[in-house]
Amino acid sequence: VQLQASGGGLVQAGGSLRLSCAASGRTFGSYVMGWYRQAPGKERELVAAISSSGSIDYAGPAKGRFTISRDNAKNTVYLQMNSLKPEDTAVYYCAAASKWVAALKGTMDYWGEGTLVTVSS
Repeated sequence: VQLQASGGGLVQAGGSLRLSCAASGRTFGSYVMGWYRQAPGKERELVAAISSSGSIDYAGPAKGRFTISRDNAKNTVYLQMNSLKPEDTAVYYCAAASKWVAALKGTMDYWGEGTLVTVSS
């Protein structure tokens, strides 16, 4: 599986961005998909994950502001980010795994290149 994230950029605090991650392969629908982020000087952390059946989990900072979704027909997973804060500044990565537990542990099977999100104050 190859993953290509896009949609990052510079946005003012309070603004919105939608990240997209396009996946190759015919088995996209069977994968758990996740969005992770890594801020400068910090470890990579889970933002949100969505299972093949649509179950969703959000990390604390994302709850109430971010929405993860997937379109299996388009082999794409999205991350809608609203009410962005400067502390959301990070490189955002999408990833895929065959098991839900991998998303929670960050031990995904496939990783895409990141897309940079910068939130100015």
